[in-house]
Amino acid sequence: MTTHPDHLQLTTTDSRDSILVEIRGDLDYIGADRLVDEVSGRLSKRAAPSELRLRCAHLGTIDSMGLSALLMIHRLTTAAGVRLHLDDRPAKLERLLDLTGIRSHLMGPGGEGAANPPAPHDNAVSAGPTAPDANT
Repeated sequence: MTTHPDHLQLTTTDSRDSILVEIRGDLDYIGADRLVDEVSGRLSKRAAPSELRLRCAHLGTIDSMGLSALLMIHRLTTAAGVRLHLDDRPAKLERLLDLTGIRSHLMGPGGEGAANPPAPHDNAVSAGPTAPDANT
């Protein structure tokens, strides 16, 4: 029997107007729900902060469940009127955001954090890449 170590470590810091979650390790099918639960729990325990920052500098691998977690967190922050930031994005995350076409959805057109006014419906539209990738 193989025991899988806990791949994901989360360090959360609350301040008056923001929540910072530092992500270390793999954001995959094993840990994706933990990240969503952490954010959901923090958002529900207090008055909504103005921003949620996910620090991704030490992010390991990320799979489809990890991307799904980011989309779910975007949905939660949008509902709460909280601006979402993905800070210190490694190249592999940048590439996935570009390939899947969700960068502007998660972070707004400027890519620095979406102003997320509360919306009754999430108008999430996932668009695929608009041109072939140089590596495909």
